[in-house]
Amino acid sequence: MKREIVLGTFALLTLANPAQSRAGGLYHFVKEIAVGGEGGWDYLSVDEAASRLYVTHATKVVVIDLEKDAVVGEIADTQGVHGFALAPKLHRGFASNGKEGTVSIVDLDSLKTLSKVPTGEKPDAILFEPGREEVYAFNGVSKSVTVFEAASGKVVATVPLSGKPEFAACDSAAGRVYCNIEDKSELVAIDTGTHAVVSTWPIAPGEEASGLAIDVAHHRLFVGCHNRLMLMMDSTSGKVLASVPIGEGVDANAFDPGTQSAFSSNGDGSVTIAHEDAPDKLAVVDTLTTERGARTMALDPKTHRIYLASAQYDSADEGKKRRKIISGTFKILVYELTKPAGG
Repeated sequence: MKREIVLGTFALLTLANPAQSRAGGLYHFVKEIAVGGEGGWDYLSVDEAASRLYVTHATKVVVIDLEKDAVVGEIADTQGVHGFALAPKLHRGFASNGKEGTVSIVDLDSLKTLSKVPTGEKPDAILFEPGREEVYAFNGVSKSVTVFEAASGKVVATVPLSGKPEFAACDSAAGRVYCNIEDKSELVAIDTGTHAVVSTWPIAPGEEASGLAIDVAHHRLFVGCHNRLMLMMDSTSGKVLASVPIGEGVDANAFDPGTQSAFSSNGDGSVTIAHEDAPDKLAVVDTLTTERGARTMALDPKTHRIYLASAQYDSADEGKKRRKIISGTFKILVYELTKPAGG
């Protein structure tokens, strides 16, 4: 099946034949953005309207100007930060501080912390649900979700979960927040009105889901699993509609509505790109070679660029699960859509 998609001033023709698509290379490496500093990292978040990238980095959130491709600021005092959720219309950001058991409410204009909201133990994934203007902080150790009002910081609910939560996504029109339960190989749907889990779906043939992305228009969820599969699921029924092979060590997924492409960033140094050919068909169209350990990613729907966090590691730790990061080598890898020849 062919699908023609207009991208700005040119058209990208995505073919159902993966070999043909890979031959042209859908994406290519553009540059590195030096960040430096000490410590590890986790989630990346894009504010497409402001052309900013927020990168969680040990005890701070680094802010990058995507027009200048340069670091322009940081948000301090975010101990063990994992995620950063954005509410641009409210000029607010929200950092999940895993070591503190709090979420920082941040003014996006000044990058100053306004207050901190207590959560469960080790908040990790975090999202802003725009329908009710609430923030969901997913507590990895407490196996729960802390829900609070974005404007006031008032906690309105604590939602118990069956296991360890990982990535999350939302569909405000449907009134649903979705979350992977990694250690149970399940995906849950939370009703945004009642703040209750209303569906629990098995993800077989997938196991130990980490990354999660959503195609809101077509009610499709893209689930990155540690048994090297990316699933496409129906967000209304929980049915697994298709799966494709991916690299090892997935930690993030993204979906680009402009190209109908789903991405899986994998710790083995690859990004798998698949195309939503039909409501029940997902096909791998490209595999990028990145850097080992570049497992987390964000996508800018405006430019179609993807951003991955990476660093250099001590060669003495080769083969170890946890390798020492060489001081000052932290960086962001930038990849962009390749313009077709003659386009």
